[in-house]
Amino acid sequence: MSPVRLVRGFNCPSCGVGIELHAGANTRNVACASCGAVLDATDPNLRILQRVAERMRVEPLIPLGARGTLHGTPWEMIGFQQRTITVDGEDYSWREYLLFNPYRGYRYLTEYDGHWNDVATVRTVPAIVEGVRPVARLGGTEFKHFQSATARTTYVVGEFPWEVRVGDEVTTRDFVAPPRLLSQESTADETTYSLGTYLPAAEVWRAFGLAGSPRAAVGVFANQPNPYGDRARRVWRVAQLAALLLVALGIGRCTTARREQVFAREYQFAPTAADSGAFVTQPFELRGRTSNVALELWANLDNSAIFLDLGLVNAETGAVWDVGRELAYFHGVEDGESWREGSERDEVVLPRVPSGRYYLRIRPETDPAQQPAWTAAGSTPIRYSVRVRRDVPRAGYWLVAFALLVIPPLWPLLRSWSFEQTRWAESDHAGSTGSSAGDDEEEEE
Repeated sequence: MSPVRLVRGFNCPSCGVGIELHAGANTRNVACASCGAVLDATDPNLRILQRVAERMRVEPLIPLGARGTLHGTPWEMIGFQQRTITVDGEDYSWREYLLFNPYRGYRYLTEYDGHWNDVATVRTVPAIVEGVRPVARLGGTEFKHFQSATARTTYVVGEFPWEVRVGDEVTTRDFVAPPRLLSQESTADETTYSLGTYLPAAEVWRAFGLAGSPRAAVGVFANQPNPYGDRARRVWRVAQLAALLLVALGIGRCTTARREQVFAREYQFAPTAADSGAFVTQPFELRGRTSNVALELWANLDNSAIFLDLGLVNAETGAVWDVGRELAYFHGVEDGESWREGSERDEVVLPRVPSGRYYLRIRPETDPAQQPAWTAAGSTPIRYSVRVRRDVPRAGYWLVAFALLVIPPLWPLLRSWSFEQTRWAESDHAGSTGSSAGDDEEEEE
């Protein structure tokens, strides 16, 4: 249904161009599109409130009089103004499009660098907590302070239900909880609040049937939704579910693992007896399904080392799993500080060893230069032991799996963090980030 037009026409007393009113008795000021003169629409004589001798020309992206439908409601664009703030000597301007429906009243669209907001006046005064970083609370949503500035009107055309002139100034404070933007505007006489919701430009073009395509948005706007935040949260949720599944599998693995000890022996090795330490063990059985085999090693080392050349040999097929491990343990005192390095214990896990009859081939070796004098003299041989266990759960694999689960969410998380850094770099709180609460709260009007 199209809005009912309350039309009253007259000629501009400044330039004589015909002007048509769309909001009828609701209109207080009219800015002539031809000469820029601001007229008092409530004065039967159309008193000229302001003349603009040299007027900058700004073309609205939505033409005056254009009709469109937003959120299922028809609207007509009846007024346009450009407002400007100055920060560090630079001017930044945004545009405001006043929309009117005789049954719904007014709302407006704002645009800055291709970023659009759908804005309505707030009738409820928000609670503002002042401080280093003020916050405003409205309808259960907390808005973080983004920027304070003095905004002046630099261009105006069309009709407005309030007094408006080029050069008017208001003090503004913006609070954000993306995709919402709560704005406070204050003059000497009053303070008003409005609530904006970020609106994709494509929706504006569809609503008003505008020609062509909207310009690409530049940078990150104050209340622009973070496109990576939801993605990062979704990936983290999947990763958490995968982690829970991994924990369940780990518990199941630990519960069902047999940890069966199939062989354990202790031996002695005299380093001075060249080649006398090589031997093979008695056979032992590896039963059940194909699974890992853990070789656990120990040696009574004291400032010494031993190298064990091991081979797990299938007595039936001759298949060999070769392993070489060095055990070394040294300690002492230097400059009054005790130190130690190495260990008397080691373990190696052979994955996927089939069942069958096996034996170990063991060849111990030492470097005489690494042995203490009493050992090298042969008075005390090195004692060492070898233990074989079947089907042993390994925490390392699960830790690697957990680490891999962290990688997929890192990229969207980093992009989300970068997006927020870019957002807040434009605020009065540069370098500050933080998620905004209440993204799903309903708009308060």
